[in-house]
Amino acid sequence: MIRLIMTLLLLGVTLSTSAREVFPLNEGWRFYFKSEPNSDNARHVTLPHSWNTDSSASGYLLETTGNYLNNMYIPGDWADKRLFVRFHGVQSVANLFINGSHVGTHHGGATAFTFEITDKVHFGADNALLMVVSNSQRDDVLPTSTDINLYGGIYREAELILTERTIVSPLYLGTEGVLVHQQWADEEKAEGEIEIHLSSRGSNSCQLHVEVTAPDDQIVMSKQQKVKIDNKGLRIPYSIEEPMLWGVGSPFLYTVKVAVGDENGMTDSVVVRTGLRHIDTEDPTKVKINHEDVDLRGVTLYHDSALSGGTLSNADYDHDLNEIFGLGANALRSAVMPHAQYLYDRCDEHGMLVWIDIPFHKVEFLSDVGYFATPMFEENGLQQLREIVAQNINHPSVIMWGIFSRQWLRGDDVSTYIRRLNDEAHLLDPSRPTVASSDQNGSLNFITNLIVWRQDVGWAKGSPDDLGIWRAQLQKSWSHLHNAIEYGGEGFIGHKSYTAQAEPRSNWKPEERQTRFHEEYARNLQNDSLFWGVWIDNMFDYGSARRPYGLNAQGLITQNRRDKKDAYYLYKAMWNQNDPTLHIVDKHRTLRDNPRQAFSVYSSHGVPTIVIGSDSLEMTEYSRCQYRTDSVELQGRVHIKAWCGDQRDSVTIFVGNALKPRRIQDLRKTIGL
Repeated sequence: MIRLIMTLLLLGVTLSTSAREVFPLNEGWRFYFKSEPNSDNARHVTLPHSWNTDSSASGYLLETTGNYLNNMYIPGDWADKRLFVRFHGVQSVANLFINGSHVGTHHGGATAFTFEITDKVHFGADNALLMVVSNSQRDDVLPTSTDINLYGGIYREAELILTERTIVSPLYLGTEGVLVHQQWADEEKAEGEIEIHLSSRGSNSCQLHVEVTAPDDQIVMSKQQKVKIDNKGLRIPYSIEEPMLWGVGSPFLYTVKVAVGDENGMTDSVVVRTGLRHIDTEDPTKVKINHEDVDLRGVTLYHDSALSGGTLSNADYDHDLNEIFGLGANALRSAVMPHAQYLYDRCDEHGMLVWIDIPFHKVEFLSDVGYFATPMFEENGLQQLREIVAQNINHPSVIMWGIFSRQWLRGDDVSTYIRRLNDEAHLLDPSRPTVASSDQNGSLNFITNLIVWRQDVGWAKGSPDDLGIWRAQLQKSWSHLHNAIEYGGEGFIGHKSYTAQAEPRSNWKPEERQTRFHEEYARNLQNDSLFWGVWIDNMFDYGSARRPYGLNAQGLITQNRRDKKDAYYLYKAMWNQNDPTLHIVDKHRTLRDNPRQAFSVYSSHGVPTIVIGSDSLEMTEYSRCQYRTDSVELQGRVHIKAWCGDQRDSVTIFVGNALKPRRIQDLRKTIGL
């Protein structure tokens, strides 16, 4: 049982304190599956929680229904207050009950939602809270097609909100009730509107106080007025002279404080942060932030890790973001659906650009249906879009809304629905462009402001050099579109070919193939001026029960974050000029049977020197940051060293004729690999 003790704080006109209190609601939960006859054997869990990472589920992906129970004591002297519960993420359908009474339903695992429970609780008594959660596939809840594991449960945190009767509403689309709409920003002036949603029990008007504070703690706007309370919300215009603009290298953040009160004084206040900046996509080959060109170097970020599954912690996000910065990327794509707000707060603070998808997604499995032309499906997509935009509109790091991913024109006409989504996004937020990831031809590619072509030329068939042919056709016919490119291929570090003559195995996806694919794409795209951005799909391997080995291995880093693949060092050499890179390629393949061997090195600061055994070999530049040797004859244990400036790298391999798999373990012990 959670016993909450109320401490009321008075709010002065300086907005230094708030009358609302927020209590974490993460402890004291008991979980059991719906298939169990009762809660007698319920497991004690702490939020965030997923039954897919619970020991009782043995780590397997389960699509089922689970029940979460909690007891909550509500003090009697709270009877004149209002109570709300907010859940920051429940996968995928949630139904909340208080003392047996149904409070509300939420469809979609990507966004936060809030319910008022004032009329459902018993004051001065214990209250039973039940959350029924299902992650089973449904035809009316997006996404209906994806290969990511939708880990079931209350996989993000929850909280109890205690307020007075007249408040800034926490009920509007899962937000804090304050949304900043930017209309213009340059070095001279920033203009826009602050959208505010209010709620009251007992009053139809209130005193409103809005205050905007600059990054240097100077108050640049202060406005107070009496306003009417209704369900429509109100908009307060702002105009800030000589603003400190938010950008990749200058992540300046403003603070917006909104307070409300009645004849007895201030009753509630909310604080949000935002950054003032302008996004321009008029040039088909450029995205401009604050009227300056930005060369977008992006990676796709999915939603799990090996240990935490989908219940990513703040520490998990910090680690992943540090790896993305270390790569030299300046943009990330939240694939399929949004991440937790914590990630975007860090992106705001560090100047990382973000593309957020709505869960209108389609994967290549032919059995999947990505679009159901039904009213319930379409309304759920629109509702999730509204929540995603509203909950993330204050983040200056978010520069585009992803409308769809890899949909196709077969069966029902999906283009009409995409237009509805695109129009709704622009209605909600005219300041940001819309974007889509597409691997199909057709009219659906002409709807969003930006289009990112998902290219697998040279992976499933053909050669990566065919990318040049495709690009020339794009330049000739569709250069007026705002084109970017996205690509990736699977590669498992453990999938190695020890013998040159070995027959390819079924579902065998060696890292070497992924490496060559990325090398050739990087070579074909170097110095390209057609695309406004390049996106690597993806940053980390992620769990996918639908794929062999239960993993999508397109990542540059393994799911457990322990091992970086060769392709990671390729992009780090090209993208990160602040941290020098020197990396001998193919170091994971330490046992080789072909006596003829050639070597590649990635170097960010010039031609490296390489020594094979006691011989120095000449290296030639194959492409930007890629250097290669001619093939040489080798035998036995060979030590390879490379250096460039202060950077060093080395590896030891064993080369033997007709190397047999049964000898591999003995050889590893013999040569100490």
